[in-house]
Amino acid sequence: MIIDAHNHPEWYDYSLDKFIANMDQYGISQTWLLSWEVPLDEYDLSYQHVIPDKGPDGPISFRHCLDFKERAPDRFILGYAPDPRRPHALERFRQAVETQEVRIFGELKLRMMLDNPDAVRIYRYCGEQGIPVTVHLDYELPAKETDVRPNWWYGGGIEALARSLALCPETIFLGRAPGFWAHISGDNRYLTESYPSGPVLPGGRLIQLLDTFPNLYCDLSAGSGHNALNRDPAFARHFILTYQDRLLYARDYFDNRHQEFLNSLDLPAPVLEKIYSGNAIRLLSAQRA
Repeated sequence: MIIDAHNHPEWYDYSLDKFIANMDQYGISQTWLLSWEVPLDEYDLSYQHVIPDKGPDGPISFRHCLDFKERAPDRFILGYAPDPRRPHALERFRQAVETQEVRIFGELKLRMMLDNPDAVRIYRYCGEQGIPVTVHLDYELPAKETDVRPNWWYGGGIEALARSLALCPETIFLGRAPGFWAHISGDNRYLTESYPSGPVLPGGRLIQLLDTFPNLYCDLSAGSGHNALNRDPAFARHFILTYQDRLLYARDYFDNRHQEFLNSLDLPAPVLEKIYSGNAIRLLSAQRA
């Protein structure tokens, strides 16, 4: 069984039929379907050609997740992350958990420090309910010309994640994106590059956090997750074997490069089973009825 623990409805013009056909093509039984709700001026408008709409809730509103789930209930697990800075965000999320079977808080991708007190309040509720939290990190890289902002940082960096992990020890966090995965290596290239290449150096902050906080898990999705492993396959195999209980297969897209890479590493079958589905199933099975 394979579970894609990170994707979005209507993303890159993948309608429901096209989405399910893609899942079937790559042997994916279920997908965690996540929203991305963020103000219009907090995301790069170049995304507009790959998102379903630019309504008031952001580029991927929860209503699109609901639409897919209602039409193919056996293929999708619902995720939802209302902007914690908005009034009644916790109440909105709690209601969605109680009435619409939401099981993941995600994706949280905002120009906000991850340990914002309003966000921490939601994380703690998620910890009480056994709901994992998917967070996106991006650093403020050298400025470039954009429509409304000079750059696109999200989450406030790895130390904001570390503070959140410490503040909410009962909450499972799934880290992802360039600002998370660049810290697999013990250098400062995360300040200048989204996708650093070359051998992984000792002393990565991500490794330190994994060893310190048992509530930190890794979402392998997108180019950032693939790049972090593919840049140094020997290190990747050691990393996967070491943290096999805290890695989740995920895509955030519709290709198959993650499976191809994982399958090339000659990993033991029980390890692959955990990454492809076992860890995701275990996280959701811990939720309160």
